[in-house]
Amino acid sequence: MRVLIVEDDVKLAGLIQRALREQAALADAAHDGEDALWMADATPYDVIVLDINLPGINGFETCQRLRASRVHTPILMLTARAGIDDRVTGLDTGADDYLVKPFDVSEMLARIRALARRGPVARGPVLSIGDLSLDAGTRVVSRGSTQIPLSTKEFQLLEVFMRRAGQVLSRYDLLEGAWDMAYENRSNVVDVYVRYLRDKIDRPFGTRTIETVRGAGYRLSEPARQPLRPRQRSRRHPAARWRARQART
Repeated sequence: MRVLIVEDDVKLAGLIQRALREQAALADAAHDGEDALWMADATPYDVIVLDINLPGINGFETCQRLRASRVHTPILMLTARAGIDDRVTGLDTGADDYLVKPFDVSEMLARIRALARRGPVARGPVLSIGDLSLDAGTRVVSRGSTQIPLSTKEFQLLEVFMRRAGQVLSRYDLLEGAWDMAYENRSNVVDVYVRYLRDKIDRPFGTRTIETVRGAGYRLSEPARQPLRPRQRSRRHPAARWRARQART
């Protein structure tokens, strides 16, 4: 078993390393999020032990970036923050387990062993059309290299579109896919959220990914380049051309 410890407290990181090595595990240490990112990308670790309070990018952002770069190694977060909101944030950014400081080393080792047995877990597919991508695991939407923040409902609606890209979806299809049975039954709720999506994923980038299909609904597809048409010479009646020449003289 090989473990990456991401902890800015050098003394604590050394303590965890020694405990792991006593269990015949390999243990590397990084002291900030930037080092953790390249080390996790370069080495196939079985578990990552990640502190939240790091210099530079914190543990939440480090975890989110690891997941966005397709590192699915199980992550155990270590932190002095015991609040529910912090634990929820950590788990929602991609962590698999959470341990509050101060902790018992034997419990930490047990949690690491449990995560190592579980192994990497796929975080869900990445859907893409053109340069628009949606990561269902990390809930990150991007156009090229630009991340696009979406509300929960906008994300759900875009996921329905992207899973059925190229198909014409009626308003009922979109209601069924992105709203539960308690949705607000208004005739224009779908149109309102389609407009929200266009304002975020299309208009700022000069694209038109979501198109309206008159009388049928909406369709998401990759915008095709419109070929340039050659200019055509005027085909006016001979008499009209004669009058035009006379007017110029």
